[in-house]
Amino acid sequence: AYTTLKQRGYEVYPVNPNYSAVDGDRCYKSFSDLPPGVESAVFVLPPSAASQAVADAQSFGIKRIWFQQGARYDSAIKQAQDAGMQVVCRKCILMYAQPVSGVHAFHRFLARMFGRV
Repeated sequence: AYTTLKQRGYEVYPVNPNYSAVDGDRCYKSFSDLPPGVESAVFVLPPSAASQAVADAQSFGIKRIWFQQGARYDSAIKQAQDAGMQVVCRKCILMYAQPVSGVHAFHRFLARMFGRV
């Protein structure tokens, strides 16, 4: 997701305390290390780390969280919603981040056909 969003022109900042770089870009140790003005986050992490990540994001001022599909984040989703954050879950961000292409465009087409976009 990081590489594809970056290729599509989105400004992205990886956050992971275990890495100093991702694809040659600086990796931030925590939300508090990010530049000012970041208000959205895409979470691609184990469900066991999601609750703390939501708390850290909320402390930093993140207003919107996208929980990437593929893992069950139920308690973290509720935690974020209860904190007043806008939440998207159980959807692949690559089906929505413009321009949509490849297999993601096909999946988006199918989702539209079934009223799930």
